[in-house]
Amino acid sequence: MKPLTISLLSLLGASACSDAPAEPVKKQIVASEKAHQLAQQHIIVDTHIDVPYRLEGQYEDVTKATAKGEFDLPRAQQGGLNAAFMSIYTPPKLEDEPGQHRYGPKAMADLLIDRVEAIVGRAPGSFSLAYTVKDIEENYAAGKVSLPLGMENGSPIEGNIENLSHFYQRGVRYITLAHSESNHISDSSYSEDKPWQGLSPFGKELVKEMNQLGIMIDVSHVSDQAFFQVMELSEAPVIASHSSLRHFTPGMERNMSDEMLTALKDNGGVIQINFGSYFLTNEAYQWDETKEANIQAFMKQHGLTEDDEKVTEFKADYRQQHPYPFATLDDVLDHIDRAVEIAGIDYVGIGSDYDGVGDSLPTGLKDVSSFPNLVEGLLQRGYSDEDIGKILGKNLLRVWRQVETVAQQSAAANKATAI
Repeated sequence: MKPLTISLLSLLGASACSDAPAEPVKKQIVASEKAHQLAQQHIIVDTHIDVPYRLEGQYEDVTKATAKGEFDLPRAQQGGLNAAFMSIYTPPKLEDEPGQHRYGPKAMADLLIDRVEAIVGRAPGSFSLAYTVKDIEENYAAGKVSLPLGMENGSPIEGNIENLSHFYQRGVRYITLAHSESNHISDSSYSEDKPWQGLSPFGKELVKEMNQLGIMIDVSHVSDQAFFQVMELSEAPVIASHSSLRHFTPGMERNMSDEMLTALKDNGGVIQINFGSYFLTNEAYQWDETKEANIQAFMKQHGLTEDDEKVTEFKADYRQQHPYPFATLDDVLDHIDRAVEIAGIDYVGIGSDYDGVGDSLPTGLKDVSSFPNLVEGLLQRGYSDEDIGKILGKNLLRVWRQVETVAQQSAAANKATAI
């Protein structure tokens, strides 16, 4: 350890480093033959996989087996994944620091869409883009894995409503209004600074335009105020593309409260459960919060920035001294059970956040080949084959169809008015 690396004991206090009683080990869930069969028979839709940004600066060909990451073609086929929404993610700094980066938000989003199109171009017999529910179903029948697009962070709209049509034409079918910081559209659940007290005036306009075009509104990451304003404004059901339940992580605004779940049900939308341990258990959530507090204290004490080598070393030392409390597949099932209890079986799905939550995935669900394990867990908890099909994808496809219908009705009404 280098001289500037501060002792963890001095930052955390002796009590934080004392040995805690070990958590009881939950049984490992191993997929049965029936679970594997159901995973192949049902259309599995995962609404959030961060492959495009994962490949930024560290290219791998995901049409083949890859050494890194949680998604590639062989593992998707093994797990029965049929529709993997590729996350078109742009970091908030691209909006917050205009002109200081190689790409602005819109240019970065276009680059990532190009990357998805290139993946399909390398394996057109195995992958296919998907712009409608019908595309998903036809690709499934043809034995292809669909790669629809979801935009994580609305920054690429850049305050220009015409850019919404641009990205619709490029294939984007949902937009997460904000990310880890408030932007020109919406306040973020993570941000202490909430300048709009919900949605901005432009954000309210954007919600209506998304309804008219047929783009699903994604309320993951937005503040509670923004969520309820979307509920009031949207004429179409919305999605939470990769969120879990606040009941299990008290104080975490990023997850959804019971009240929000009820409102989502009334809206006809769907919550797609996130697999990251941080979203699943209070232990993992608190571990991350404590780690981040100590990183910030270390950086402040030594006048360092996030990319400094000493900070990287500090993070590694912290993880070694304080092993990460991984969630389990049972924890994911607990979230699904409660979401079904509060909202109902028709309003729950999966949005894993594979390739987006780092090394924090639960035991039993480490990559896209693991979906049969999830199916087995649902079987063991008494879910019927029909209900499992709803959770795996039918609920999301139902919402997407309704969003398409609202857009078609809007277009027809506008045409009639023009005549």
